[in-house]
Amino acid sequence: MNGNRTDSVTSIASSLGIGSGIDTASLIDQLDKAAREPKEAAIKAREDANSARISSLGQAASGIDAFANALSTLISGGTLFTQPVSSDSNVFTASALPGARIGSLSAQIEVRQLAQAQSLVSENLADLNAAVGMGTLRLTTAAGDTDIVIGANNNNLVGLARAINVANVGVTASIVEDSAGARLTLKSATGEAKAFTLSAQPGAEAGLSRFAYGAGVTGGMTLAQPAQDAIVKLDGVEIKRSTNSISDLIGGVKIELKNAKPGSVISLGASRPTEALKQAVGDFVSAYNELRTILTDATKAGTGAADAGPLKGETGVRELQRQLARLTSTKLSNSGSISTLAEVGVRTERDGSLTLDSSRLDAVLAADPDGVEALINPGQQSDNPLVKVTSQMGRTKAGSYALTDLVASANGNPAIGKIAGMAAVSAETRLVASIASPAAGLVIEVLGNVSSATVTVDLGLGGALKAIRDQLLANGGPIKSAQARFAKETATIGDDKALATARADAYRERLVRSFTAMDTRVTALKATQSYLDQQIKIWTNDSNN
Repeated sequence: MNGNRTDSVTSIASSLGIGSGIDTASLIDQLDKAAREPKEAAIKAREDANSARISSLGQAASGIDAFANALSTLISGGTLFTQPVSSDSNVFTASALPGARIGSLSAQIEVRQLAQAQSLVSENLADLNAAVGMGTLRLTTAAGDTDIVIGANNNNLVGLARAINVANVGVTASIVEDSAGARLTLKSATGEAKAFTLSAQPGAEAGLSRFAYGAGVTGGMTLAQPAQDAIVKLDGVEIKRSTNSISDLIGGVKIELKNAKPGSVISLGASRPTEALKQAVGDFVSAYNELRTILTDATKAGTGAADAGPLKGETGVRELQRQLARLTSTKLSNSGSISTLAEVGVRTERDGSLTLDSSRLDAVLAADPDGVEALINPGQQSDNPLVKVTSQMGRTKAGSYALTDLVASANGNPAIGKIAGMAAVSAETRLVASIASPAAGLVIEVLGNVSSATVTVDLGLGGALKAIRDQLLANGGPIKSAQARFAKETATIGDDKALATARADAYRERLVRSFTAMDTRVTALKATQSYLDQQIKIWTNDSNN
């Protein structure tokens, strides 16, 4: 109904009853109100109930999401892991490798020499565009010889640097400019095996000899720094490595060498976060009970519709409650003598809330601290020492994954193999599980000649919460489905509200038309009655005369 028509009906209704003497305007208002208000009240009740369901479901969804994210953040921060500790971080630092379990740790390390890269520097040239000489410069590395050809189109310092970098043989060229001119610098990766030489080949112009380096070369580039391996002593045993980042010296520990300090023995120990583990278990119990209260209030039956929870009978929320209730008995770890929260003193009370037996937790921590740590932190390990798991914890779903057809990297060829039955993506010595694989997120490193192995990824408390969250909040999952259903109901209520308003307006319009017609007839009848009254009086007076 358009606005002009509504105004017209309102105007007519306000003038009704003038001729008939009946208060039809008030009568129309009362009939309109009697027809309109029950329908509006019913729609408002639907609207309020649906809004309450949407709000409660959103609160439940954000509650489990926040719960899972908070624990995942705490775990990923490393504060709940036993960490290796260096007694002198100026000499070297130590950290746990992804998924590693660091138990008792005691080692003595002496850093005798740092690994370093070979670097060469040329004499100064007048400028970047000065000719360097055409011909062939041979770059020799452990991998073999590579010829760097300088022609008319790249006969300058920039062209020479670009040609070396394009060769991509592990030597990086750059140009340094200062007030004295421009110089070429060359640098390899760290380690003795990365040393390199350069030689001007027969037929090359004399200028290229300025960039030669090696035994018997005179007037060539200057050695700024020799290539060398890191040398450390671990418990008195001397070991060499090509880099200062060492991950294969002590199981599960990554050592970063900072400074050489020959003659000084640095201790490597471990720091267990006992108090943080206790706090984490206590915080879990508190957060669980808060979330449980939210869900209980949202799903309570009540004594009637008025005090029932907005999500009473909602399947997705009931499933969330059931899965959370099973957390205390869910197997979270395959490490140590304990595998469930119930074994460390987390109890489920008769009302469904959780309590923590602190004495029991203290006793278990004293008896098997590694086991308690493994409950909180998802672990990942290989059953073969020649296969190392290097992926970040929490990226791969819990389970056991078969590694087959493994071939280690050799002669410049990357490692190959299958993870969980699917061809893995090769990345030098590493293999990355296909994104379509059930092991998506898993990264391993093949260290030697091994054809098969098995990697086990534990669930951990963080993983258990994440699995619940992901299942319920996934597209098509119970929570998302319920949210979609409530959103559809919101749209339906809007349509029904508009339809009810249109019908109520149409009903009022019919009332106005009906009463207008009635008022017209009554007015006409009253006019006829008045005429007849006059005629009768006239007739009566005539007869009396």
